[in-house]
Amino acid sequence: MIRARQIEKRYAAFQAVEPLDLDVHAGEVFGFLGLNGAGKTTTLRMLAGVLPPTAGSIEIDGKDLTKNPVEARRCMGFIPDRPYLYDKLTAREFLRFLGEVYGMVQPRLDERLAAVLAQQALTEHADQLVESYSHGMKQRLVLSGALLHEPKLLIVDEPMVGLDPRGTKQIKETFRSFAAEGRTVFLSTHTLAVAAEVCDRLAIIHKGKIARMGTINEVCGDEALEDVFLRITGGLE
Repeated sequence: MIRARQIEKRYAAFQAVEPLDLDVHAGEVFGFLGLNGAGKTTTLRMLAGVLPPTAGSIEIDGKDLTKNPVEARRCMGFIPDRPYLYDKLTAREFLRFLGEVYGMVQPRLDERLAAVLAQQALTEHADQLVESYSHGMKQRLVLSGALLHEPKLLIVDEPMVGLDPRGTKQIKETFRSFAAEGRTVFLSTHTLAVAAEVCDRLAIIHKGKIARMGTINEVCGDEALEDVFLRITGGLE
């Protein structure tokens, strides 16, 4: 689903992300872990087509992100770390706007709109202004928007921030069911327990370089993920 080869990002003399390779497969939840400033968000933005890499190539579902950006982006949903919502719209109006941006047509748009609202327990709040939503409801609305057009790939940056246990559980279940359908989640998170629970494979990035990558067992062996992460990133020094 994702094939990245020697992608890097430089800002003048500063190397934000060193050349790295990534292969993320259909049907898996892939975790991307690292400290603040390690290069996580920069990498996610390059994979989502928001930020061009300084060098290297990215394919999404076999489509070159540089040569065929529209086709590559059409099969993905992206949730940034600070998503923007239109507070003066209702949830239904917001989702309908997104559907039209994606080029969805009736009656499919209405079918998908109803489905994602129900999936995220927002149906009874669909005609309320977004400004009246709690933080957790806004997070679920953003997720609804990313899932609306039935993407094959979901790229998510820190989805659990500020969520209560119920909201966290709901989003974890959404990710697992999404992958069970043969689709892919690329997930950046600081919540190591969530990564250990829902991810099939993961990578730890440190100072712009991938320091460790594989299944939980391959990355951790007999250790806890927290201990491995802190040792790699210098947290136990």
